[in-house]
Amino acid sequence: MLGMARGVSRAVRAGRRFERIEVRNASVRLGRHWALRDISLEIRAGEHWLLLGPNGAGKTVLLKLLRGDVWPTPTGREARRYHLRDGEVLAQPLVAAERIAYLGPERQDRYLRYESQLDVAQVVLTGYDDSDFPLQPATPAQQRRIRQVLQQVGLAGCASRTFRSLSYGQRRRVLLARAFVREPDVLLLDEALNGLDGKGRAAFLRALRLASTPRTAWILTSHRRGDAPAGLTHVARIARGSIEDVTDLRVGAVDRSALQTGARPEITPASRRNTQAASVGAGRIRTAEPLLRLYRAAVYREERFVIGAFDWTLERGQHWYLRGANGSGKSTFIAMLYGDLWPAHGGKLERCWPAVDDWKARVALVSPELQARYAATACTVEQIVASGCHASIGLNEWPTAAELRRVRRELHAWRLTGLAARQARELSYGQLRQVLIARAFVRSRRLWLLDEPFDGLDAEARQRFRARLDGAVSRGATVVMATHHEDDVPAGVTRVLTLRRGRAPVVTSR
Repeated sequence: MLGMARGVSRAVRAGRRFERIEVRNASVRLGRHWALRDISLEIRAGEHWLLLGPNGAGKTVLLKLLRGDVWPTPTGREARRYHLRDGEVLAQPLVAAERIAYLGPERQDRYLRYESQLDVAQVVLTGYDDSDFPLQPATPAQQRRIRQVLQQVGLAGCASRTFRSLSYGQRRRVLLARAFVREPDVLLLDEALNGLDGKGRAAFLRALRLASTPRTAWILTSHRRGDAPAGLTHVARIARGSIEDVTDLRVGAVDRSALQTGARPEITPASRRNTQAASVGAGRIRTAEPLLRLYRAAVYREERFVIGAFDWTLERGQHWYLRGANGSGKSTFIAMLYGDLWPAHGGKLERCWPAVDDWKARVALVSPELQARYAATACTVEQIVASGCHASIGLNEWPTAAELRRVRRELHAWRLTGLAARQARELSYGQLRQVLIARAFVRSRRLWLLDEPFDGLDAEARQRFRARLDGAVSRGATVVMATHHEDDVPAGVTRVLTLRRGRAPVVTSR
């Protein structure tokens, strides 16, 4: 098999490059539902596409159909063809696997689930064979290319670090380098800007320009306005598995506001209202009692110093925005507050509910790491939401009738009832993020720990989440949110904790 892959690579280097990818009347059925319906699309050399659509519209499945990772469901009308520059037309996706690079969140999640010990250079090396692990040592030429692409994405000094020791945004840029390493003809970038800070997004777009030739085609999916880079040639919108419209931006001037996926709603600063203490389960806290205190807390991860020693108190009703570059320690800080990490020796952490299980039962967590743990499981949507009743991963026991009623109310509130029987791996990234948010809302929470919570959500889902979060704050909840998008932060969040890798955080106000 390896010899076959190398033979294909030699053929591609000899000049078998893409001219266009053609899909006609293609539909894809996944389980009992149609993910795509009667799709017709052509991607030509040198075109740059932005693909828009709500959660569950079929964006990811369409990218995988183009690459050849999924096959059209036989209907008698479907066609998928790969046109090469020498005039040859291929119906099989073998060459496509060599010439089309795909970057999506599930690969990043996979390395976390495997608890991979690969270093950054090894992860980039896997891009040559599109494998999870290196199949052979890097040749000198490959080593030079790996150094080059890491330089392009701004991670030249990270080649020997373990992939898992990097921040979420840094890992995304490593996978971008992995996609670039083989100099593909087509780049399929699925929500690729998620998790990147301003500097990381600039590095991503710069690398996209540097790695692209005039004939390189790419498709970027996104839910956020402002993610549309310069040089777009087409905008396509997909909904309910069908292409609704395609705009060729090369024909006349286009108002860039048309690229927006939806306006951001203003948030009522509910956190400024006077709120009273409310009971959660069997516990109640006093108004004056802090939720959490840190004394001389410092944190190491993967034997690396991440957060410098500092003192900090989280009072009830205080709302914090965690700010910092990729790698500054925001996700680490959230994990420590939740109870998955502890301060290093000499530091101390005190919670108003000392037992970790009691604490987690009263704390909502939404994070990329939690999503990675669920992404490949056999848990159904209903089971995932039900696990929020006990802050478990999966179900330790079947939910009670009362818990099931709460689960079904949340599924209805998030318009997920029709997905209740689907497994996590059958969902889009944005759909799974909504399921995890429903999991957080399935019981009352005192503290909301949110790590890039809006990533992957379309405009409607973001609006619904912000309104529900506003309601939770009005009932006495406290919010700690880490995000690279300051306009995601509710207006009532007035305290800022700026994290700087290896140093103590800095407290300021918004």
